Amino acid sequence: MMRVGAIDCGTNSIRLLIADLTEDGALMDIVRDMEIVRLGQGIDRTGRIDPAAMTRTLRATQTYAALCRRHDVQKVRFVATSASRDAENAADFVAGVEEAFGDLAVTPEVISGATEASLSFSGATGDLLAAGQPGPYLVVDIGGGSTELVRGTRSVEQAISVDIGCVRITERDIPGDPPTQAEIEAALGDVNRALDQAQEAVDLAGISTVVGLAGSVTTVTAYALGLRSYDPSAIHLADLSVAEHQRAAALLLGMARGDRASLGFMHPGRVDVIGAGALIWSEVLARVQASSPNVRVVTSEHDILDGIALSLRD
Repeated sequence: MMRVGAIDCGTNSIRLLIADLTEDGALMDIVRDMEIVRLGQGIDRTGRIDPAAMTRTLRATQTYAALCRRHDVQKVRFVATSASRDAENAADFVAGVEEAFGDLAVTPEVISGATEASLSFSGATGDLLAAGQPGPYLVVDIGGGSTELVRGTRSVEQAISVDIGCVRITERDIPGDPPTQAEIEAALGDVNRALDQAQEAVDLAGISTVVGLAGSVTTVTAYALGLRSYDPSAIHLADLSVAEHQRAAALLLGMARGDRASLGFMHPGRVDVIGAGALIWSEVLARVQASSPNVRVVTSEHDILDGIALSLRD
């Protein structure tokens, strides 16, 4: 058995998983943590990581490095997704991470969209296969700056990463509180242009189960379930209809931020961006249902973070 550390640093959040990787390839959680750092703040406009965002993210990185040392982690993999992939000053971010981990000799990997999709798929589908959820699956990972769509059953068959995410679409199209109809229509235009591109690469016909990942989807699921507080055990493997997800998504999109903030399950760092995330999720589901009318929709709390940890067995 080996103790591993996985870090997923995305556009909106940074997350840590410390787990024991067993000989049969299973993960036994020791620590899971998430902080909203908004690394991608303003990148769509400036092409650079904002100094305050850099500071927030590197401060969280230092905390995670300390936790890895405290828990005697043997191997660490730090994966950086769309925010640092798009930034002109990504080298400064890399240097800050390397300094934080020091003796642990960790270098962040600025991974491609295809690699991101593969890691998301492996992390998301293990529990579904064990639970007997039928494939083919479409794994949908909505991040802050990008969205991955991955089709497969036991391995990736088709995948694409498109540049729509909850932070990117909020900053570009729907800054209003609450959003105006004109802002929503602008967002729909951007989202559907990206999904047109995605549908050329990933076949949505014959999908048995859509698997939704990450904070936008889990938050919509919490609302659809009527949760008063965030409960990962209730959300993980929740099986709801397309209509239930779309109803919850529409309500969250139309809410003022103050009303969103009053919801017990809502993370403060998602209040301003959940509308865009919910819109993306709803549009993806509409497309899948049009091609696969009997599709099931399952939410997974396990995602790219678990995939990163599992990759350390190699």
